[in-house]
Amino acid sequence: MKTRPFKIILAAILALGLIAAGCGDDDDDTSTTTTAASPVTPETPTTTEPPDTPTTEPPATTEAAPMETVEVKLQLQWFTQAQFAGYYAAVDQGFYEDLGLDVEILQGAVEIVPINVLDVGGADFAISWVPRGLVPREEGVNVTNIAQVFQRSGTLQVSFADSGIEEVADLEGKKVGNWGFGNEFELFAGLRRNGLDPEDDVELVQQAFDMSALLNGDIDAAQAMIYNEYAQVLETVNPDTGELYQPSDLNIINWNDTGTAMLQDAIWADTERLNNDPEYRDTAVKFVQGSLMGWIWCRDNADACVEIVLDNAPALGRSHQTWQLNEINGLIWPSPDGIGVIDQALWDQTIDVATAEGILKAPPTDDAFTNDIVNEALDNLRADGVDVVGAGWQRKTVTLNEGGN
Repeated sequence: MKTRPFKIILAAILALGLIAAGCGDDDDDTSTTTTAASPVTPETPTTTEPPDTPTTEPPATTEAAPMETVEVKLQLQWFTQAQFAGYYAAVDQGFYEDLGLDVEILQGAVEIVPINVLDVGGADFAISWVPRGLVPREEGVNVTNIAQVFQRSGTLQVSFADSGIEEVADLEGKKVGNWGFGNEFELFAGLRRNGLDPEDDVELVQQAFDMSALLNGDIDAAQAMIYNEYAQVLETVNPDTGELYQPSDLNIINWNDTGTAMLQDAIWADTERLNNDPEYRDTAVKFVQGSLMGWIWCRDNADACVEIVLDNAPALGRSHQTWQLNEINGLIWPSPDGIGVIDQALWDQTIDVATAEGILKAPPTDDAFTNDIVNEALDNLRADGVDVVGAGWQRKTVTLNEGGN
């Protein structure tokens, strides 16, 4: 497959919502917050005043003005699933409400480009992969990455164990599936760094957005998200054993291990409003703070978080959503500098791959991302004693059922 003209790549990347595209400790650790009852004030004994003695009016009671509620719209990159669990948890658990925000979550779809929705005012914030934010930005859309929720890429190349594909160099001469539409750039960069020409040294095959080509033997290695398509294989019955496929039946190439991974889900805001509207900037800090609290809650309350996702998205099965949340948390935790902080080295790596593969014509300007908003939100969470690093988080063992049910 030849590299497409930039405009086609741009349009394809913006359609990348096609990828559908999982959490930490058990809910036994869930703490229940109770509101203490107000202390009872003893009644003042009644005294009888002489008729001609004037009575003193009690002082007026001054009550705190209620917090003004700000309506916020969040545009997702795709349909509701555990990939966005933290935002739904923040609504369900009242984290946004506690900060004075009334958040409406807008589902994504094939035809919806989150950054464009943000740009025209259809949403106040948007969730998008970094390349999908930077391409329209290069074309004039004024947006800024204000919180890098996913610290790692979730993209894999998956093959069967008997294929002999254990590392990138082993892809030489193989039929290599990829979704195209801009998803192939981690793969292409990985091939080149291992001395392989994507156009000549492998047979590139346009892959559907599922794992049928791998399962049918039409390709040797398939593109997959660790939280979605990889699980689809493990939810399928192995005809040789009559049981579900196991991880031992598969080999994976993880682009985080090759140095060609690109940053994915991030929170994007309107740059001009951030710079010129103090109320919007204040809302951005609160929105990021509530969102991060939602992800922290999902880290510490995995099973309950899955229930919230299922309440909002019953189409996908329980075991699939549980897997997805577990692996999504693996992309977030640990966050050494605090959840949402944009690591300069990983940002630079993403830009290097994006420019080398023609996604971007040139590196973006400095205001393409900022840590100011997320650091302010993290300071507030740390002041409340919240663990924003998650150094102790560990993956759960998730049992997948056939079809993800």
